[in-house]
Amino acid sequence: MASLKLFVAWSLSICLCLCPHSTSAQLRQNYYAKVCPNVEGIVRNAVRQKFQQTFVTVPGTLRLFFHDCFVQGCDASVIVASTGSKKAEKDHPDNLSLAGDGFDTVIKAKAAVDAVPSCRNKVSCADILAMATRDVIALSGGPSYAVELGRLDGLSSTAASVNGRLPHPTDNLNQLNALFAANGLSQTDMIALSAAHTVGFSHCGKFANRIYNFSRPNPVDPTLNRNYASQLQGMCPRNVDPRIAINMDPNTPRTFDNMYFKNLQNGMGLFTSDQVLFTDPRSRPTVNTWAANSPAFQKAFVSAMTKLGRVGVKTGRNGNIRRDCAAFN
Repeated sequence: MASLKLFVAWSLSICLCLCPHSTSAQLRQNYYAKVCPNVEGIVRNAVRQKFQQTFVTVPGTLRLFFHDCFVQGCDASVIVASTGSKKAEKDHPDNLSLAGDGFDTVIKAKAAVDAVPSCRNKVSCADILAMATRDVIALSGGPSYAVELGRLDGLSSTAASVNGRLPHPTDNLNQLNALFAANGLSQTDMIALSAAHTVGFSHCGKFANRIYNFSRPNPVDPTLNRNYASQLQGMCPRNVDPRIAINMDPNTPRTFDNMYFKNLQNGMGLFTSDQVLFTDPRSRPTVNTWAANSPAFQKAFVSAMTKLGRVGVKTGRNGNIRRDCAAFN
């Protein structure tokens, strides 16, 4: 018996070492059925109200979820505000462009949930963010899907933890695949999740190098559609106000659809990290498939979002339920 227990303990330790992303065991649909049975409806209504105020709710919430999960897991640590000398994730340079409307969506949904006595301080900010993300996708025309719940909120948020964890507009396919693989996500998942840019926006400085100083022989990136490049130069002249932002999908910027992939086929990916999905022969077949088959893309996107939502989930003593999403208890 003793040897059996030793073997089980050894097996568990090996799994914990080799399976860092196997943290979804406690996640399940209807997690709050007994304590806050209407939580999804409450969150959905709050998100809809915010959506009616501004469309930025959609890309803002989506990007917030992605940036949260890729740094220390899906634990709402990106929402925590800096205090004194303690600089939190949200104040890292890579997170400064996160839209305030994304944070506000979670805060308003949290307030709506906590306004119900039986739900107060029973639902984590991490779960509210996961539900809100599903809801903004559906509100903008994308697929709705069942969200696994049961995450706890993280107990740590440091700007230093963001270093090297998030993709950049200039990344190539190898760099993108490495970042996503570090979170247990495949190249197919990465391509599907990149399509969130179909409802995204970007500040001009993030892609200015592609339209003005790409290289000495080619000031404009040759993989960029010439007409699109001219449009971008018109919207983002040299020395433009850095606060100016443009839509990442020039055709259907307010609809979550597969237009992102059709744009890539036409040289209209805004970032190098977008267009490389078509120019690199390893990822091009997937782009072509999803450009022609919206249901196949939506299925892959839901699968990738579900896997993303399982990254680095906090349980037990590693987390709690924050009373205020922007501050530790």
